[in-house]
Amino acid sequence: MSMIVEVVRSGFVESTHQVRVLTVDAQGRPVETRGAVHVPISPRSSMKPLQALGMLRAGLDLEGELLALACGSHSGEPFHVDGVRKILAGAGLAEEALLCPEDYPFDRASTEHGRVWMNCSGKHSAMLATCVLNDWPLSTYLEPAHPLQRAIRATVEEFTGERVAASGVDGCGAPLFFVSMLGVTRAFRAFAQSSEDSYERKILDAMRAHPEWTSGTDRAEARLMRALPGLMLKTGAEGFEAFVFEDGRAGTVKVEDGSGRARVPATVAALRSLGLDAPELAELAAPPVLGGGRPVGELRIR
Repeated sequence: MSMIVEVVRSGFVESTHQVRVLTVDAQGRPVETRGAVHVPISPRSSMKPLQALGMLRAGLDLEGELLALACGSHSGEPFHVDGVRKILAGAGLAEEALLCPEDYPFDRASTEHGRVWMNCSGKHSAMLATCVLNDWPLSTYLEPAHPLQRAIRATVEEFTGERVAASGVDGCGAPLFFVSMLGVTRAFRAFAQSSEDSYERKILDAMRAHPEWTSGTDRAEARLMRALPGLMLKTGAEGFEAFVFEDGRAGTVKVEDGSGRARVPATVAALRSLGLDAPELAELAAPPVLGGGRPVGELRIR
């Protein structure tokens, strides 16, 4: 049976969201299984750490906050945009090389827009930098048959332990690979199980050290990672989340209807099922429902 997230307004259950959940302990043993976690799904941007891993294995040389940015879905804050431009400049490229769509940033303080403000531009700039290093074509870097995308697909299959069930196109234009929640959880555990000098550990350390670069200063993802040092977490569109703690505890969450509002409380519940909790998670566990600008209810787990 799926987890249920209820939306309560003025004492009445106004809406409900069904959520698939998979969590495993430090030894990889299932702790909580809700819904069909073995069937292929679309992890969306939760796959970015694996895409970055494929790029590092192909020679990409990024560290620290810029590597976290390459793994992230950023808010388009000034430091994010500067980071994207720095990755491009390091590869000798201009912004026009980006093939992600033009977009407005998540950051409401910014009124600018364009490709560098698009939330996936960190990944795209890293993809272009990887192509430059390998002398691969730049104009077709998003094509599934491109050497870069073939290398990324091979990495996804290796670390999920599954053959890609289907492929498609993500919102940013990059290839999208369908695998199971079980496979994504297995792949995220590999980051925590890796050796100190591995590419996987490099990504784990970068994302944990720079959570604001993987999302935004005040985004829920960054707040969760700051509240739980040792946690690496990546959100995907359509209500997906994947995470791993430094000791190997890991999990995935998929909101059936794709709702973003149900994802955060479901993720907190999944973390708590593994004994991962902190006072800062209380507000994220039960986000308020507003009426007239004031709280009149909340989201809650049933």
